[in-house]
Amino acid sequence: MKYNMQLTPEQADILNGKKGETMAKVMETLVMFGDIFGAKRMVEVTHKEGHLVTSFGIGLLKPLYKTMDRLIADGIKTQGTFTVDPRPLDRENVKYSLLDRLVNEKVMYSQQKHYEEQLQKVGLLSEDSFTCTSYLDEVGNIPQKGDVLSWAESSAVNYANSVLGARCNRNSGIIEMFGSIAGYVPYFGLLTDEGRKADWIVEVKTSSLPLPQLLGSAVGMKVLEDVPYVKGLDKWLSPLDNCDTIAYLKNFGAASASNGSVGLYHVEGITPEAKESGEELIKDNAKHYVIDDEEINRIKNSYPIMWKDKNAKPKLCFIGCPHLSYSEAINWARAIQEGLKESGNKKVVIPTVFTLSPQVKNKLKGTEEEKILQSSGVILSSICPLMYMNNPLCAKKAVITNSNKLRTYTSSRYYTDEEIRDIITGRK
Repeated sequence: MKYNMQLTPEQADILNGKKGETMAKVMETLVMFGDIFGAKRMVEVTHKEGHLVTSFGIGLLKPLYKTMDRLIADGIKTQGTFTVDPRPLDRENVKYSLLDRLVNEKVMYSQQKHYEEQLQKVGLLSEDSFTCTSYLDEVGNIPQKGDVLSWAESSAVNYANSVLGARCNRNSGIIEMFGSIAGYVPYFGLLTDEGRKADWIVEVKTSSLPLPQLLGSAVGMKVLEDVPYVKGLDKWLSPLDNCDTIAYLKNFGAASASNGSVGLYHVEGITPEAKESGEELIKDNAKHYVIDDEEINRIKNSYPIMWKDKNAKPKLCFIGCPHLSYSEAINWARAIQEGLKESGNKKVVIPTVFTLSPQVKNKLKGTEEEKILQSSGVILSSICPLMYMNNPLCAKKAVITNSNKLRTYTSSRYYTDEEIRDIITGRK
C-alpha cells in the first residue's frame, strides 16, 4: 500500500507481512487511520493495558465478530491485558419486563455471550473488567503522566489526558484494540505537544462551585473538539489527591466529552500539565468564554425533554454515568438516608439504580453505606445505563438521571443531584 508516514523498519516489516497477513491488516488499518489525520510517524504505546469501548454484542456487528475470529485463529492478542466498557445487560439486578428482556437478549444483544468469549481469548483482563471508569484506583488500569495509550471510550480518554496527563487521541472502537495489538499508534493530535495546547480560555465566574455536569456541558457545547484552559475552579477544588476533586473532574470531563468532543482540558492550578506549565499551554490566538451563574442557568434550561408525556411521573432513575467512584457511592448513600428521614419514607419512591464498577461494588460490601442502600431499595449494578436505554422499549420510559452524558445520548431527563435526591426519596 502507499502511505505518507515514515515507518521504522520493524513497523514496515509488520505492514509488509513478515508477522503474517492478519498483523499486516492490523498495521495497514492503523497506517490508513494515521494518514487521514496527517500523522508523519507511529509512536509506541507505553501503557500496555488497553481499554475497549465496544462492550456490547449487538447482532448487527457481524464484521466485528469476523475480525475477532480471525485474530483468535491466528493466535493474536493485545500486548497487555485490557478492560472494557460496561455490559449492556444485568439480569440479576436490573429488572426488565418480559418483552424488554426478549428484545435485549434475542434481538439487540444476541451475541453478548459469544462476544465476551472472543474478548477473553484476545486479552480481556477478567470477567469483572467491564467498566467505563477503568482509571479509578479500585479498578487499577491507571496510566502515568506522559504515557501513550490506545483507548477510545470518550470519558476515559478525557480523564486520562486531563487528570492523569497521559496522551491519547479520541480513537474509534476497534482502532484502539489494533493499537494495543500492534503496540503503535499514529502520532498526531493530542499525542503532540502542540495538539495539547489550549484553543480556549474558559473563565468561571460563578458565585459558587458550579455543578460539574452543567459546567462540562457548557464547555463542551462551546469549544466542541478544542482544548479548553479553565480558570477559576482552583479557588473551590482541592488538589488531585482529594477524592471529591477526582469525582468532580470525572463528571465534568464526561459532560464536556459527550456534550462536545473534548478529549483534553486543563484546569488552572489543578491538572498536572496546567500546574507544570501554566498559561504557556494557551495558544496566542485562544478564544475566550466566560461562564457565570446566568450562563449555567441558560445551559440547564436549554435541555429538551424527550418524553412523549412531558409531565409523566418518573419510572426509573439511573445514577452513575460514568460509573460512580467509591466516594460518590458513599456520599449518595448518606444523601438518600437524609432525604428519606426528611420525607418520612423508608424506601426510595422511584426504582433507582446506582451504576458502578464491580470493584467499587465489592469495596462497598459490608459497609454501613451498603446497608443504607439495601434497606432503601437502591439497586447496585455494573450495567451500562446508556446501553439499557438504547432498547427502543426502554427509551420510551420516563427515566431520570443526574448524568449529562446519559441525557445527551438517550431520552432520559436530567436533574441536578439535589433534585434527584428529592424526587427519589419523596421529598418533592
